[in-house]
Amino acid sequence: MTLQVSEDAAKWFIDEMGLEKGELVQFYLKIYGGIPTVHSNFFLGLSVGENGKVAIKTEVEGITFYFNEKDAWFLDEYNMKVELGKEEPEYHFEEK
Repeated sequence: MTLQVSEDAAKWFIDEMGLEKGELVQFYLKIYGGIPTVHSNFFLGLSVGENGKVAIKTEVEGITFYFNEKDAWFLDEYNMKVELGKEEPEYHFEEK
């Protein structure tokens, strides 16, 4: 289970969310609406700050992107990569 965020995607988050070095961006699970995923009925949401114990993380451009312990199961069978598309980040899930 890995979480990767490209430098270009990280810069997009920094610009769009007004992030500063040292901040954390949490990917969390939602049941309705949000970023589509490989798990049916589960979507991703984003929030800034630390919520719960960090379980899976990556640091890019001074920003820590993470899943907490409660939502870490989401990547048990997948690797997730966030890359910048034409206008916004794209989320790719690869089976391990």
